Amino acid sequence: MRSLPLTLVARLLPVAVLAAAGVAMTTSDDSDTGATPAGPSPQTSAPATGAAAPRYAKPPAEACTTLPESMIKDLVPGAKAAGNELKSSDLNRRTGCSWHALDDFEYRWLDIAYDVKSTAGKKSGSEGGSAVPGLGDDASVTEKTTEDDDQGIREAVVTVHQDNATVTVTYNGGDFESHKAADGDAIRKGAISAAKKALSALDG
Repeated sequence: MRSLPLTLVARLLPVAVLAAAGVAMTTSDDSDTGATPAGPSPQTSAPATGAAAPRYAKPPAEACTTLPESMIKDLVPGAKAAGNELKSSDLNRRTGCSWHALDDFEYRWLDIAYDVKSTAGKKSGSEGGSAVPGLGDDASVTEKTTEDDDQGIREAVVTVHQDNATVTVTYNGGDFESHKAADGDAIRKGAISAAKKALSALDG
């Protein structure tokens, strides 16, 4: 069996780690503005309205259980369903999981990453990719094909924003016998289907 290209073995996870830390939300109690003080005093009335609480308190604690075993077998043949938890310094904000395997000569890699902020994130359109209608508040998919040591690898990255959560799914693969990249339509559809499942896990 052919060995993996060294640069592929040493590849970094393609999930971008957002640098900005979330800011805790605070709310103020409404004050009684109907009564008038007897003498002169500074005005201390609170804002009439407070910010709404974020939809999600934190990401799924066990990200490797968010995708059904049947989906893992279909998208990453030969991979262990348990997956590999992604390292995070703040599990109350970021969690994730990855699966990868070489089944005969077919290589596949799949990972999902959650990032939950304390406030809703700004939407950024298609983020340089193609919009994915009907997925979250805003979703896009970017696709690329690379040649590494004469081996083609096709990759799709789906980024989904929903309220104060961002879900990123990366899916790629290639055939190590023919040296061809995996089918583009299959990779794109696989990444989107995994993103839908990963997003639904946020609501339990």
